[in-house]
Amino acid sequence: MQIQMTALQNREKGNYDISFLNEEVAKEIYAYHKSFPVYQYTPLVSLNNLAALLKVKDIFIKDESYRFNLNAFKVLGGSYAIGKVVAEKLGMSLEDLPFERLISDEIREKLGEVTFITATDGNHGRGVAWAANQLKQNCIVYMPRGAAQERVENISNLGAEVTVHDANYDECVRMANDLANEKGYYIVQDTAWDGYEDIPRWIMQGYMTMAYEIYQTMQEMEKKPTHVFLQAGVGSMSSAMTGFFANVYPGEEKPVITIVEPDAVACIYESALAGERVLIGGEYFTIMAGLSCGEPNTVGLEVMFDHADYFISASDDLAAHGMRVLGNPVGDDRRVISGESGAAPFGVVSKILTCDKFADLKAELNLNEDSVLLFINTEGDTDREHYLEVVWDGKHPITE
Repeated sequence: MQIQMTALQNREKGNYDISFLNEEVAKEIYAYHKSFPVYQYTPLVSLNNLAALLKVKDIFIKDESYRFNLNAFKVLGGSYAIGKVVAEKLGMSLEDLPFERLISDEIREKLGEVTFITATDGNHGRGVAWAANQLKQNCIVYMPRGAAQERVENISNLGAEVTVHDANYDECVRMANDLANEKGYYIVQDTAWDGYEDIPRWIMQGYMTMAYEIYQTMQEMEKKPTHVFLQAGVGSMSSAMTGFFANVYPGEEKPVITIVEPDAVACIYESALAGERVLIGGEYFTIMAGLSCGEPNTVGLEVMFDHADYFISASDDLAAHGMRVLGNPVGDDRRVISGESGAAPFGVVSKILTCDKFADLKAELNLNEDSVLLFINTEGDTDREHYLEVVWDGKHPITE
């Protein structure tokens, strides 16, 4: 059980423009996603009994395991980015392309045959494949070594051509990009690098539907988070949430925002230590497959450098602990089925709140009986076999 935490080092916070993640933009994207027949609000779960046990005021978890029947949030980014690609290719505004028109024969005839390609550890690729399937277009998905067979099959069942490569995630991204450049395909990737930032920016914006739902619901409840904990791989989701909440809660109203990563491949944590973008290559493994990424999103990193407060790297056993606690609720609290990546921040924070060895981190974060904690369960049991091994059989137990 290892937790390391830092604030941004060796760099002053700048003035990176986060207006593309503001409330007005979020409302437009929310309206786009609401046009999908499959759209439903995902629940914001209040764990009152657990909050009392952990001695904080409130614990809220946005449960994205219900999103579009795909068991994860990623479809929000992929579907919005693909909609933007189609709109730009046709010289149209996405406002004129609600879902039913977007997937119509009229638009398909205008668009012609298009191939979308992406690399994924699972959830992002499934979202892109779903969107391409709705458009009746082609989709190619590259996956890294060790990809769970269930995740491979879920993507393949949506009509995508799936290939598992003997490579890590970041290498798969480069391979997909090379093929896209060679064949004229559209790469829809949830990370950014120099020269490739428009589509990743759209993907980040797509995730704001989730943030906007949270914001609306908490306003109705007359609640405001004091602390937001966000898991990160390349940092697209975490930076989108960071930018949105920094916009809607400006200045001193902004909650304390903490980014959480697996210590096996904590590229954003290492970047925060260095004060510049750090790439992690080579062999690495974490059970948090959705966070197994070694190269930060260039756009997202700037957002987090300016507006996130702390960066944490944590061991796999803490993610497994989070899965078990959320899956075994206290009293009449609602059960949350959370996968390895979805449960990571919660597992970390629950131990910070209860273990004396982390008392200094608890004090630094200013966690107390007045704290209102917000988490996002980004995925459910997308690898059911491993979920049961963790929750039923106790795989990856906590080690001191």
